[in-house]
Parts: sequence; C-alpha cells; structure tokens
Amino acid sequence: MTDAQETAADTALRTTGGAPPDDDVPANGLPIPLLEPREGIPPVVATDDALREVIAAFAAGRGPVAVDAERASGYRYGQRAYLVQLRREGAGTALVDPVGCPDLSGLGEALAGAEWILHAATQDLPCLRDIGMVPTRLFDTELAGRLAGFPRVGLGAMVESVLGYALEKGHSAVDWSTRPLPEPWLRYAALDVELLVDLRDALEKELDRQGKLEWAHEEFDAIAAAPPTPPRKDPWRRTSGMHKVRRRRQMAVVRELWTARDRIAQKRDVSPGKVLSDAAIVEAALAVPSNVAALTALPGFGHRMGRRQLEQWQAAVDRAKALPDVELPQPGQPIAGPPPPRAWADKDPVAAARLSAARTAISALAEELNLPQENLITPDTVRRVCWEPPAPATPETVAEALTGCGARRWQVELVTPLLLTALSATA
Repeated sequence: MTDAQETAADTALRTTGGAPPDDDVPANGLPIPLLEPREGIPPVVATDDALREVIAAFAAGRGPVAVDAERASGYRYGQRAYLVQLRREGAGTALVDPVGCPDLSGLGEALAGAEWILHAATQDLPCLRDIGMVPTRLFDTELAGRLAGFPRVGLGAMVESVLGYALEKGHSAVDWSTRPLPEPWLRYAALDVELLVDLRDALEKELDRQGKLEWAHEEFDAIAAAPPTPPRKDPWRRTSGMHKVRRRRQMAVVRELWTARDRIAQKRDVSPGKVLSDAAIVEAALAVPSNVAALTALPGFGHRMGRRQLEQWQAAVDRAKALPDVELPQPGQPIAGPPPPRAWADKDPVAAARLSAARTAISALAEELNLPQENLITPDTVRRVCWEPPAPATPETVAEALTGCGARRWQVELVTPLLLTALSATA
C-alpha cells in the first residue's frame, strides 16, 4: 500500500463505527477479516409492506447510497437481478428481493437525488434499470480505482488495499435465484455494501490528491447519462468457436441451432449453455449431420440427450440445409469503422504509421499518469481518428473528432496534442 493509500484508509475508515478501532488492527499488517455486517444480517424484503418501510427509511437517510445487485448468470436466462443490496447512513443496510418486489421504481425515485455508489456500475445498471432503479448521479469505485492507478480493482482487492479489510468472496458465482437464500449468502451480500461508502470516500481523497477527481466525475456522469445498450445484431455470431466455421451453410446451422436454443432457454428460464453448449453447436455446424443418428455421434449430443431433444436439434440443422443460397448468412458482418489494425500496413501504410505513432505517445502518457491506456482513451477512438483523420488536422478538428467518438473533455484535452503530432508527422 502506498503512503497515500494508507493515509486515505486511516482518515476515511476507522471512524465509521463498523470498523475496529486502530488498536485492533493486527500488528503484522495483514487485512482484518470482515465477517459480519455491523448491524447484523437484515431480513430479506419481499413484500410490498416491507418495501414501503425500506423506501421511507432510505428516503430519510443521509449522504450517498451504496448499491449492489446479484444476478444468476450461468443459471438463469438473461441478466435480471435476484437480490438488490443497499446501504445508507441513517438507514442501515437493506436486502431487497426483486422476485417478491419486481417493481422497485418507488425505491429508485426515493433515491433520485442521492449519489449512488456502485462497483463496476456498467455491470449492474442494466438489471437495476429493468426493475425501475436508475441513478442520476453515481460514483463507480472500480473505475475510480483504475483512474487512481490501482493494479487490482476487484471489490475485494480494493477494500483490502485501500481500507485494510478482507471480504469473503466465496459466493459471487452462486445461483442467486435460489429461494430461500441461505444465510451465508445473505451475509456475503450485506458485506458487499458494508464498506462501499468508506471506499468511495477514500478513493475520492486519493483522486483529488492525484488531480484526477474532475476526470472521475466526468466519467461517472457519462455512465449515468448513457442510454441503454441496443440489442446486439446477429448475436449468434458470438458463439464460442465460431472462428472454425467457414462456409455459409455451416454458419446457417449455427444460426438455426443458436436461435432454437435461445427460444428454449428463454421458455425454461435457464442459461442457454445449460440447454446446449456452444461447442456442440459448432460441432454440428462443421459436420452438418444428415440425420439424428449422425447427430448423436457428435460431441455434445451423446446418450444423455433424449430422442425428442435430438430431433429438435436435427430439425434446426435441416432448416439450415433447406435454405436457398440467397438466404444464407454472409461470412462476416459489415464492419463499421476502420479495418483490423493488422491489415493497415497493406491497405494504407501511412495510416498504419499514424496509428503506431499515436499508440506510442498514448502509451507513454498513460504510464506517466499511472492509469490504463484504455481509460485515457479507448483504442477504437484512436483507430477511427488515425484511419480517417480530419482535414485539415488542427487542434480544433482533432478535438471535434475525439468528442464525436464519445471522448470526455479531460480525455480530449490530454490526447488532442498527441494525436495532432502523430497525424502531422505522417502527413
């Protein structure tokens, strides 16, 4: 831990009431295990009456509110929230069950004016939005850690390095759709928001010390203002192992099997991978089996699969085989933007030189600022500006191009001179 981190931890933590006093800190410097929420494990809120009490308590609370959500990725279809955890001064901790209380818009409205603290906000915001919880202001402790230069930015690592406490993370990948939720899981969930406010305060001081606090606020505002991500076009193309599939007819098999699997998974509310693996889909696409017997011989379609299941997968294969050539998928998706960088040297050597110069300069600045390159400026933005630079390349036109790609003001101010030099040197 750096001196600045130790100072931040000392000043922001030991006075919160839930942390042990300084004289309880182990002399060996090892993190203190955080084993119980400071007010104990709260009851799960699963009724309208209990939810109204929580809404009133959190509306009357003070300061920012820590928010987290647990999903059942790998177990259930989609990314819905199965538990929402909140903590606020004056209100304590609440564990809300979105299955029993599927509409949390009243809670979201009660917290509309507060700053929400989330760790890796972009992961939780979609499922929170689906149940009516949308922040207007937020503080992302993971992103704050990246901007501050921490090498490990998971919640457990951040709490340990900044605050000196060890979180137990053994239940992060369990099936949160389980009901009733076991007590150890609820303890884990409550502890996930136990120190988020303290972590936020310490990181704010560290970012301010480094002169990066305004950068962080711009990033947080951009996340809060971002619209929902539109549905992905042709999601079947992201099937693992898809690179092995070369022919259009084989791609049609992947598409038909993926679509059939997705429909079944949604109906059964299970993860698609539990219905049929990506590996099995690719095996069927490569083989294009002629009948159920041939399909059964392929990996992933063994004896454990019932006849009816095998017939439905073979039907999907047969649909792909029956498609006229004009309806077969094309080998690749239309590329929006520049080609892959590996092709630049052949397609446009001058653009390749611009990109190389820009990357070198950005890498050096990111190292100097002690933050990841992708947080200084996204690689896609650099590629777009270097592939089709503004003409003429001036500070104003380069800044405009960066802004058009979604760069924040602080990024534009830092990166514009670097790109202008790279574009000018290869003009």
